[in-house]
Amino acid sequence: MATAIHSYRQALAYIQGYPAYTPGQTGNWSLERLQGLLARLGSPEKKFLSLLIAGTKGKGSTAAISESILRSAHYQTGLYTSPYLHSFRESIRLDGEPIAEAEFLNVLRELRSYFETTAGLTAFELTTALALFTFAHLGVDIAVLEVGLGGRLDATNVVAPTVAVITPISYDHIQVLGQTLTAIATEKAGIVRDGALVISAPQVDEARRVIEQVCLERQAKLILVDRDWQWQPGRSVLDGQTFTICEQIYHLPLLGNHQITNAVTALAALAGLKERAGVEITNQAITHGLASVTWPGRLELLQRRPYVILDSAMNGDSAEKLAGALVHYFGQRPVTFIFGASHDHAVVDMLRVLLPLSERMMMTASTHRRAEQPENLVAMADELGYTADSASSPSLALDQVLATATADTIICVAGSLFLVAEIREAWLRRNGLKLPPLDPKDLY
Repeated sequence: MATAIHSYRQALAYIQGYPAYTPGQTGNWSLERLQGLLARLGSPEKKFLSLLIAGTKGKGSTAAISESILRSAHYQTGLYTSPYLHSFRESIRLDGEPIAEAEFLNVLRELRSYFETTAGLTAFELTTALALFTFAHLGVDIAVLEVGLGGRLDATNVVAPTVAVITPISYDHIQVLGQTLTAIATEKAGIVRDGALVISAPQVDEARRVIEQVCLERQAKLILVDRDWQWQPGRSVLDGQTFTICEQIYHLPLLGNHQITNAVTALAALAGLKERAGVEITNQAITHGLASVTWPGRLELLQRRPYVILDSAMNGDSAEKLAGALVHYFGQRPVTFIFGASHDHAVVDMLRVLLPLSERMMMTASTHRRAEQPENLVAMADELGYTADSASSPSLALDQVLATATADTIICVAGSLFLVAEIREAWLRRNGLKLPPLDPKDLY
C-alpha cells in the first residue's frame, strides 16, 4: 500500500523520489510519455491560452513581465517557471501568488495514481503535468510557461502555445544541447509549431539564422523584436529605469538595459496574443504591469552602503550583461564578488568577464548537488592569473565580505541562482527580516 501524503513536506519528498533528468540517464528522450499522461488527464494543456518562452537568458524575466501585465489587465493568470528561488511553490503561480500548500496537496493526491502508472516519469515532467492540470482545473485564462531546458524535448513543449517566444540564445548546457550556437538554437526553436506566431528577442546572427530557417520551414510568422519594434531607453538609476515606445514612457523597476529588451519582448508577445486570440490589454494595464513587476535575484539591490547586489548570471553572456550594468551604475569602481556556480555551467567564461572588475573574489558553493566546490573555483581563478578567497558556505562568505566592507563597498553575488537564493536567505536572517517559505533547492 502506498504511503499516504499528509503534509507539504511529504509532498516534496514524494517529488524527490522521482528521477531528475540527467544526460545519459534517460535513454532516448521524447515527449510521448508526458503527452500520454496528459491525455489521460483530459488534455489540460488545451484548456487555456498560453505563452511558451524558450531561450538561454531572460526567459524568467520575460515571463514575469508578461504575467504581471496580463494580471493588471484583469485576466486570471498562471505562471510556471523554473528553477525556483526559495520555495517550490514559486514554480506554480496563480494570479501572481505561489500555489497554496493545501491546493498543491489536493492536486498531487488527485493525480498521484496517474503519476504512478506512468513508467519512467521524471520529477520535472510530474511538476509540469501538475502545473498544467492546476491551471486548467482553476480556470486560468492565460498561462505563461517558461521552458526548463532547451525546447524541443522539454516537458513544457507538450503545450501548443498561442504565441511562442524565444529570448536571447547563448552557450549553456552544452553537454545536453550541443557544442555550437546552431545546435543550441535548433533545440530552442523546437517550440515552433506549424503556422505558429513566433516572437524572437534580439539574437546573435548564428542563432537568428536558425530561428528564421525553422520558421520558414514550418510556415510560422516570425516577429523579430529588434527589426519590428522600436524603443528608446531613458533614465536608468538604482531605483529603476524608463523606456519609450510610440511616445509613451514606461517605468520598469528591474535593473539592467537587458531588462528593457525583455520588457519589449514581452510586449511583442502580448501583441501576439491579441493578434491570435483577441486578448485586449489597455495601455493602463501595460503601465501598471511594468511598474509593479518583481523578479528577485536578478540584478536585485538588497541594500546600500555597503551595496549588496544579487544576480543570477550563469554563463559568459549573462556575466557580460552583469558587468555592463555594474559599470553603468557604479562606473569603474572595483567590486567584491561572492561567486559560486554549477559545475555544468560555463564557469571559466564567467570568471574571465568578472575577475577584471574585482577587488576581491570570494568563492563559495551552494548546497545544490551540482555546485562546483570552492577550491576548484579558486584554482580556475588562479589559472586566469587572479587570486581568490574561499568560504565553506554562502552565509559565511557574506559574513566575511561584510566584516571588511566600508560604506562605499560594492558587493555582487553571481554565478548561480541557487547561490543567490542562499545569500538572500542569509541576508534576510542577518537583518532580522521575515524569511520566505524555504524548500530544498534540488527537487529537480
